[in-house]
Amino acid sequence: MTSATSNSDCIFCRIVAGDLPSTIVAETDSAVAFNDIDPQAPVHVLVVPKKHYGDVAQVAAADPELLADIVSLADQVAGTLADGQFRLIFNSGPRAGQSVFHVHAHVLAGAQLGWSPA
Repeated sequence: MTSATSNSDCIFCRIVAGDLPSTIVAETDSAVAFNDIDPQAPVHVLVVPKKHYGDVAQVAAADPELLADIVSLADQVAGTLADGQFRLIFNSGPRAGQSVFHVHAHVLAGAQLGWSPA
C-alpha cells in the first residue's frame, strides 16, 4: 500500500478525521494518540500518524521525520500517563499481528510487562 493523505476505508484515518469517536490523550501536528479499545496493559495507547501509511517500514522509507515524531509522541504519552517507562510495538503485516493497515505504535506501560511471543 502506498502512502496517501487519508483512506476513507481506514478506521484510523476516520478517527484522525474525527468521524469516529475515540479517547484522544495527546496530539501533535503530525500524529494523534488515543486509548486502545482492547487494552493489554494499564496504559495501552495507539500513536498514529495523521497521514496514511500502511506500516512502519513505509513511514521509515518515505518520511523518517514523521517516524521520529511518532516515537516522540509515544514518549510524551508514557511520561504523562505512566512513569516514562514503556514498551513500544509496531506490528508489520498480518502474520505479525497487524490488523489495521495504517501504521500505529502501541504504547504499553503502567505495570511490569512480561514477554510472551505469539
